[in-house]
Amino acid sequence: MSIYDNYIESITKIGRSTMILGLVATLLPPLVMTFYFGFNPGITAIMAGAISQMSVSGAFYFSEPISYYPIVGRAGLYMGFLSGNLVNMRIPAAIASQEAAEYESGTEEGAIMGTIGIGVSIWIGIVFLLLSVFAGQTLLSKLPVSFMTMLSLIIPALFGGVFAQFAVKSPKTAIFALVISLIMTKLVALIPGNPSFIVTLVSVFSTITFAKKLMDKELSKKSVK
Repeated sequence: MSIYDNYIESITKIGRSTMILGLVATLLPPLVMTFYFGFNPGITAIMAGAISQMSVSGAFYFSEPISYYPIVGRAGLYMGFLSGNLVNMRIPAAIASQEAAEYESGTEEGAIMGTIGIGVSIWIGIVFLLLSVFAGQTLLSKLPVSFMTMLSLIIPALFGGVFAQFAVKSPKTAIFALVISLIMTKLVALIPGNPSFIVTLVSVFSTITFAKKLMDKELSKKSVK
């Protein structure tokens, strides 16, 4: 067994344990409120909330692990899902680490560098979170309105930056992803209830399929030569 295999085996044990602890910590407050203090909105409200949440984010349960595993590996997924902010903080940090170290996504070295990037982003996030808790409201109240408006553009800017990094590597795949996303957005808007999760599912998995076929085609051309 290689060093990397030993690393993955130990990471899996730690990752599963921490995910279970995270699950318990997440469910503990509502369970205490329900069974100890007797405060409960009722099963109807709980089911309605669960269905509403799953209809919005249910697609991500399938698309995110498949989409992000080649970038950050198993350890990165454990850390990212436990700490949160996977799309807008962890993935950009992982990609930046790989770019700085000049390792490709999908390799063992790239996965390790991505994990390091996620780890650093978590600690930085904790520091800034503590600062925002103790001084955030005071600072935000002194900022101009134009700056607050600009803050709403941070997430789209991050998405655009990540997309551009991968678009340079495979322009055809990037164009396909944009086209299929636009088509699905228009089609889903015509469906009653506007189930937006369909856009994510179809766009992600169709783009993965397209990229796989494109890669196979390029590899077959190289083998012929």
